[in-house]
Amino acid sequence: MSVVTGEGEAAADAAVLGTMPLPGIPVSAGAMIFDRAGRLLILKPVYKSGWTIPGGVMEADGETPWEACRREVREETGLDVTRGRLAAMDFRRPRPGRPGGIRFLFDCGKLSDRALDGLLLQPEEVSEWRLASLPDALGLLRGPIRRRVRAATGGRRLVYLEDGRPVPGLGRPA
Repeated sequence: MSVVTGEGEAAADAAVLGTMPLPGIPVSAGAMIFDRAGRLLILKPVYKSGWTIPGGVMEADGETPWEACRREVREETGLDVTRGRLAAMDFRRPRPGRPGGIRFLFDCGKLSDRALDGLLLQPEEVSEWRLASLPDALGLLRGPIRRRVRAATGGRRLVYLEDGRPVPGLGRPA
């Protein structure tokens, strides 16, 4: 996914016509999946420390954030999520060694015990899983994901974040 920066429509037209490069911004989508008791599904990835939630990078072939969320959940856990609500959108600034990007977080609701019994991990990416109460999950999740999940579970409204934190002046209208 690319985002055009510059002076409005003129910059967008120039980028589309090929006279200006389009900046590439990584986009990913994650899923909050709960059991009937309200515990959050968390995963232990094999390629980084800490715990995370199901999700990953959006494909550059026109895949939407919701499609990426569903695909990543299916690949990592074998679960098929069919409904959800966009709970948070987070812009992460680039830093040395980290490209930043846009993160979509979907609340996929509660799954039945039967559905969760069918969980099948993708061993190339995930070593273990667990269902954890929200306070316990927040203690295990990596920093940016922890902040995103905490903000997204604080209410039923979509939250906009930057680096996992609310932005002063954005939110409820005055």
